[in-house]
Amino acid sequence: MKGVIALMFAPVVICSNGCTSERSQRNDGTLVAAISTDPGHLNTAITTNGSVHNAAGLLYNGLVSLDENLKPVPELAERWEVEDGGALYRFHLRKDVRWHDGRPFTAADVKFTFDELLVKFHARTRASVAPALLRIDIPDNYTVEFRFRRPYAPLLLQLDVEEAPIMPKHVFAGTDPLQNPANTAPVGTGPFRFVSYRSGSEIRYAANRQYFRGAPKLANVVMRIVPDAGTQIIAFEAGEVDWLFGVPGPERARIRRDPRFKLIQTSGVSGGSNCVTTLGFNLDRPLFGDVRVRRAIAHALDRRQFLDRVLFGEGRVAEAPVSSRIAFAHASGLRMPAFDTVRAARLLDSAGWRRAGNGVRAAGGVQGVKDGTSLVIGFSAMPSQGTYGDLLRAQLRALGIDLRVELLEPAVFGQKIFTARDFDTAIVAYCNGTDPEIGVRRQYVSTNIAPVPFSNLAAYRNPVMDSLFDYAASALDVSERRRAYREIQEIAVRDQPYVWLVETLSSYAYNVRCTGLSTSSHFAATARCM
Repeated sequence: MKGVIALMFAPVVICSNGCTSERSQRNDGTLVAAISTDPGHLNTAITTNGSVHNAAGLLYNGLVSLDENLKPVPELAERWEVEDGGALYRFHLRKDVRWHDGRPFTAADVKFTFDELLVKFHARTRASVAPALLRIDIPDNYTVEFRFRRPYAPLLLQLDVEEAPIMPKHVFAGTDPLQNPANTAPVGTGPFRFVSYRSGSEIRYAANRQYFRGAPKLANVVMRIVPDAGTQIIAFEAGEVDWLFGVPGPERARIRRDPRFKLIQTSGVSGGSNCVTTLGFNLDRPLFGDVRVRRAIAHALDRRQFLDRVLFGEGRVAEAPVSSRIAFAHASGLRMPAFDTVRAARLLDSAGWRRAGNGVRAAGGVQGVKDGTSLVIGFSAMPSQGTYGDLLRAQLRALGIDLRVELLEPAVFGQKIFTARDFDTAIVAYCNGTDPEIGVRRQYVSTNIAPVPFSNLAAYRNPVMDSLFDYAASALDVSERRRAYREIQEIAVRDQPYVWLVETLSSYAYNVRCTGLSTSSHFAATARCM
């Protein structure tokens, strides 16, 4: 109730000027969506950051798309064959696709996108497809062949627009992909084309009238950048916004009851789905070289409170490193550290971190740490994860650990955590995708310790783990893959490079004046607003 009253008296700020003309345009087919973060760029091939994919998914296509049952169906590829026991995939491309600048789409674009963008900069593709891929051949302008070193089972689940957006070679060839001007003025093949980008304010898109699947019914889409969730809700209820990518927990019940709105709950889309919010330790720091410290922190955290207080019950407590929504790979009955502050205290005592009274613990005989050093730990997170930090700090303080919370904008977070590795602990919602090869592998394999956002945050190294992931990706028998992933999860729980907190869900909401919306990256491709 307190939150509701606060919203009633808060000012509406996102549409104070020019709303009359804009409302007229909206009646003519414009959808306004609110996004909470300025994405910084719109190139979804060089990041797995969810804010970038929300802002830019409408611009691009994958070779395939995934239907509601996650079955691969044609998109830029009209058909395909799998040969050599799963080591060769041949795709036949559509010949009627053009880039938004009018140039024809060809097989050279596919090869360039994988060779120069995805396997280098997209954390999930880099970790999964890259080590297995031998080469990509293009026998002609409309045929692409992926040749793997060994059978590679999950490829077709990794080729939709979320995992493998195809980019124009003629725009990126010969440039630094991270600095190319097209990152903020993109050229795609998708249902909408880019119009304008005002940093910190809004991004505009117009219907692609030459879209190969048929022109969208909407004329325009506007993405308003509104960092404050409460302000998003006010604008939504005032009719200034039609689509929300998230609804705060305290407001969900009211939005669900209001006949003007519809609320959709989902585990996400393809690679951005089945996310497990995870606390990672920087294993390069002497403090976390001792598994007793890592296990003590895991025992000190009441994960149920994260579900109740941070997610307002939307999701579930994580029971294994792999999401429960990947049923064949999720391991049950693992010895996950239970909430046990007595055991946590004993582990810290044995590791040389002792406490006098109710104060902060201090080092005594800890290798690599000066005696008397206080047990102060840094915690880095993006602003959207800030509430996790508040609860972490409270729970760890009870154990004699002082947590210093630092909130960083997404671009800064990526650079500081994955490039500079200047952190103690950090939190990431590792989205597992539809197969562990897509979104789990990147978190553990040593080849993915790299300056790539959302890669192996902990810098965890284990050659047995590396081999098991390789084996699981190449095995064609599901039972063999299941056994490998169970062993992977047993090792992960034993070594504890991360603490797996909660599995999350997402709540999207839309105004019923709009129909035909979906939770996919192409959420507005078939929408109509009256």
